[in-house]
Amino acid sequence: MKTSLATAALLVLALSFTAEAVHVQEGEFSISLESVRRLQELMESRRSEAGKPNPRIRTSPATVCADPVLPQEFVPLCQENDASMIVSKLAMVPLDICEICAFAACAGC
Repeated sequence: MKTSLATAALLVLALSFTAEAVHVQEGEFSISLESVRRLQELMESRRSEAGKPNPRIRTSPATVCADPVLPQEFVPLCQENDASMIVSKLAMVPLDICEICAFAACAGC
């Protein structure tokens, strides 16, 4: 019983480390999958602040870069000249596919 509990605990721990190891590569920047998830949630929440979510309304990457809840990993990226384009690309990364590493920009599986 103790062995199976210890094995289960190690498996959960290993899975948590594996999830943190996945990164999304965009140009010279490597951003953790969790940070990309937070970026997408932030952009979605800004889009829906006005009430009903509208996929045609785009959140400005400059606005997102100025948001204090944006993960610190994005600070160097937001200082780039093409930050708007990079943030837009990261906001469109399919996370469900990235989690199983079936997306070319995802690495660290």
